[in-house]
Amino acid sequence: MFDQINLQKKMAELAKDKAEAELNFLKSQINPHFLFNSLNSVYFLIDKNNPDARQALHKFSDMLRYQLYEANGEKIPIEKEIGYLQDYVHLQQLRKDENYKVQFNCSQDVKNFSIEPLLLIPFVENAFKHISHNTKGDNFVKLDMTRSNGYFEFVAENSCEKGIYTTEQHGGIGMNNVKRRLELLYPDTHQLKIDDNGDTYKINLKLKI
Repeated sequence: MFDQINLQKKMAELAKDKAEAELNFLKSQINPHFLFNSLNSVYFLIDKNNPDARQALHKFSDMLRYQLYEANGEKIPIEKEIGYLQDYVHLQQLRKDENYKVQFNCSQDVKNFSIEPLLLIPFVENAFKHISHNTKGDNFVKLDMTRSNGYFEFVAENSCEKGIYTTEQHGGIGMNNVKRRLELLYPDTHQLKIDDNGDTYKINLKLKI
């Protein structure tokens, strides 16, 4: 009986170690390479009469600092995660013209709780990566964050060109990683819904907090 109990304990410890190792590997894959590649590009834009480029570099620095020094722990205040998303969205807006609309809505109730770091950014990256390029009609990214009844809800929606992208193509490594992280970190406390109707792509994530 004691041998069986010890064996079960060892198996539980092995399963835990395996899950932690897998999680660390997945987290290591999320750091966007665009940060380092784009930093070199922004450098050549810097000019005393170019405040936009200087501001962009400042935001890049903030994002790097967040990734390297703050996002290595198990949890991060939601306020910092939102700040990171805002910086990313601002940089993406610099690349778009007036034909692209971006909405970033965050309820005042979304505060005073923690979340796994870099959990939301793959959804935002995905929205900008697959946004439509219509010359006539709407091209948009909408991000909404709310909190109610013990749940944090995150919604990311973007316009897309019908018939070009499938749900699988919208995903890729980043999306697969975040789905796996959700399974490991929020096994019975999350709901992820994905809707792809051809013209729009929408994810709805709920986390119990």
